[in-house]
Amino acid sequence: MSAEKTKKNPKELLKKARGKSSGFRKEFTDFINRGNVMDLAVGIIIGSAFTAIVNSIVNDIIMPVISLIGGGFDFTTLSVTIPNFFGGDGGATITYGNFIQNVINFLIIALVIFLLIKGINKFHRKKDEAPAEEAPKEDENTVLLREIRDALKKKK
Repeated sequence: MSAEKTKKNPKELLKKARGKSSGFRKEFTDFINRGNVMDLAVGIIIGSAFTAIVNSIVNDIIMPVISLIGGGFDFTTLSVTIPNFFGGDGGATITYGNFIQNVINFLIIALVIFLLIKGINKFHRKKDEAPAEEAPKEDENTVLLREIRDALKKKK
């Protein structure tokens, strides 16, 4: 091969790089401007605000009641210290009480969210179910005339 063929023109390389990046840029802006991404962003923001509300319900309302029922017992104080068998000063502290507390919090949060969604769905069902309109009652004379007409049709 000659040296000319192996040598690339920097301007051509720059054009190719710009073309690829502009295609990438266009793809990225199309992706961002899609409705799904915007809906996801709004959902995450509202979800984080909703998380604060649910955590407050659990920590400020439900957990104090559970603590009263349990005699004021706090799971977060439960821990086990394992001595260092390798000759160091301290040991490892396993705070399994925090784990138990987080599992209880999760179950309560799941219950609260379940009840909220169930209530919202019940509200939407009631709103969607319009009261069925009763058929207007027919006059007795109209019913009687229809019966006579049907009887005459059968005779013919």
